[in-house]
Amino acid sequence: MNRTDRLYALVEDLRAIAPRCRSAREIARRFEVSVRTIERDIAALQESGVPIYAEPGRKGGYAIDKKMSLPPLNFTPAEAVAIAVALSQAGDQPFGRQARSALRKVVAAMPGPEGDLARELARRVQLVHLPPEQGSEIQPLGAEGISRAIEEALLRRRVLRLEYADAKGAITSRDVEPGVFLGGRGGFWYLVAWCRLRDDVRVFRLDRIAAATVTAERCPDRPLEGFATEVPEMAVHGTLLD
Repeated sequence: MNRTDRLYALVEDLRAIAPRCRSAREIARRFEVSVRTIERDIAALQESGVPIYAEPGRKGGYAIDKKMSLPPLNFTPAEAVAIAVALSQAGDQPFGRQARSALRKVVAAMPGPEGDLARELARRVQLVHLPPEQGSEIQPLGAEGISRAIEEALLRRRVLRLEYADAKGAITSRDVEPGVFLGGRGGFWYLVAWCRLRDDVRVFRLDRIAAATVTAERCPDRPLEGFATEVPEMAVHGTLLD
């Protein structure tokens, strides 16, 4: 990145988080330059009239006048996670680094509680990375409304009532506590949840869910680690927002 592009990107980065500040060390790490270079860039921007000021203290750094901050973007936590999932599945692509930078700005501009909710939801959407030779096309998500019901249950932390068909087509009714939305294995998406019928964690393939209803009952707190799936020789990772 040349200096002109970096100066523009630096201003946009500070605008995205205004009125919060960012340390010179963190900015330098983001732009892969030295702290000294960032300090010179900030000085140049200040001299040209950009209202950047320094916040003193251990947690201080550089901030930009909130009058130059971005207007509210009104992205919901689910929308932010949707962008992150799309980027995660795209792999290496032109402008991939810029796309991830844009996502960070979207999340940074969200109000505190909304950003925290987006990060928590992102932890519950996990992807499996397969070796290239084992990759497969993404399969349909199943019956209409199934995916939306799971999304809502994960976002609101509500119990789901499922009608689920096993490999032989036999359907059972289950009340489940959603834990993780898992995608990528065999091209299918799965719901990893605590099944009250089996009194244990179970994995439900979306295309086998005949119906899904979000109940009014809030899920009890269960550690996210309890929904971890054992997938040999595959890397499972959460969706990244920052």
